[in-house]
Amino acid sequence: MSLEFRSECDDIEEAKSPSNTSVAAVAVKNGDASVYKIIHGYLKQKNNSIIKVAANVARKAASNKLSRKTSDVFDTLLQKQQSKWGNKAGPLLSGICYCIASCSMILLNKVVLSSYNFDAGISLMLYQNLISVLILLILELFRVISTEELTWKLIKVWIPVNLVFIGMLLTGMYSLKYINVAMVTILKNMTNIITAIGEIYIFRKGQNKKVWAALFLMIVSAVCGGITDLSFHLVGYTWQILNCFLTAGYSLTLRRLMDTAKQSTKSGSLNEVSMVLLNNALSIPFALILVIAFNEWEYVYQAEVIREPMFWVVATASGLLGLAISFSSVWFLHQTGPTTYSLVGSLNKVPISVAGILLFNVPVSVENFCSIVFGLFAGIFFAKAKMS
Repeated sequence: MSLEFRSECDDIEEAKSPSNTSVAAVAVKNGDASVYKIIHGYLKQKNNSIIKVAANVARKAASNKLSRKTSDVFDTLLQKQQSKWGNKAGPLLSGICYCIASCSMILLNKVVLSSYNFDAGISLMLYQNLISVLILLILELFRVISTEELTWKLIKVWIPVNLVFIGMLLTGMYSLKYINVAMVTILKNMTNIITAIGEIYIFRKGQNKKVWAALFLMIVSAVCGGITDLSFHLVGYTWQILNCFLTAGYSLTLRRLMDTAKQSTKSGSLNEVSMVLLNNALSIPFALILVIAFNEWEYVYQAEVIREPMFWVVATASGLLGLAISFSSVWFLHQTGPTTYSLVGSLNKVPISVAGILLFNVPVSVENFCSIVFGLFAGIFFAKAKMS
């Protein structure tokens, strides 16, 4: 035992002795470790007067108690304020991230396919899927996220969902190449109509009168928008109609097979991250087959645009944003709820449409603009009707 430690123990034992009735002794008897240190510090300074030691200890103890009480009060107030700020900031921040990611994704895909005149939509989808899988595997490696193990049992159940998912992505890309962004957002409203009809026949789920009224307004806006579209392109509209059917089909197939998919996992559940990984990972072999089947690899190899660094920056950013939409939508849904999520999703079409018209110099007539605005409000009305 060192001399310093022995000296400290002697000091404490002396303070504990029954004959010592000073304030220091009382404090030590109560087991206040901080007082032990104070006494030891004063004794080391050769201030052996127990009266002085007791007085200094009393003052120090009172100060410590006051400081602790004040600190506790401030800590409580700070925690309450941080909780209050967190409750307000969480939904707002997650909503902003979701809106930015979804808007930017559509606009960047439009840039890649139209501005760069890139005619290889399958290759673009393959590249975006590779980016998503790589990022998810890195996040899982560092234990930022957790995903379900990809077993053959789960993969066999998920293949129908994935095939519809691939068709949805590809038709969406090809339609975006030929149609302006504003009209794409309006025509996407037709997905809600197909989904509502599918729910009746598959899940026996009816809709209220307000929902059917909103769906009727969507049909009117889509028809009027197509008639008054100055940049009407039959091929683009065909791709977009197919996209509406496949998007509705993806939603319905996902709901139909979700319970079976959960039973195919080891944990008995399937989170959003696992679904994102499943879709992107399973899309890669199918995309490779399609690239070879349609001889798209030869076009990509010869295309001048792939030698431009800025093209790869935009293509990579669109892939990252696709993954960001998945995460931000889950975060936003968790922070708010299905009602707010649905409404914000409808409102989000407004800035996308405006940005698409302004950024790509789309020729718009007064009639077509009115049809677009009418369609946007029909989407908002639909979201509110679903809430009732």
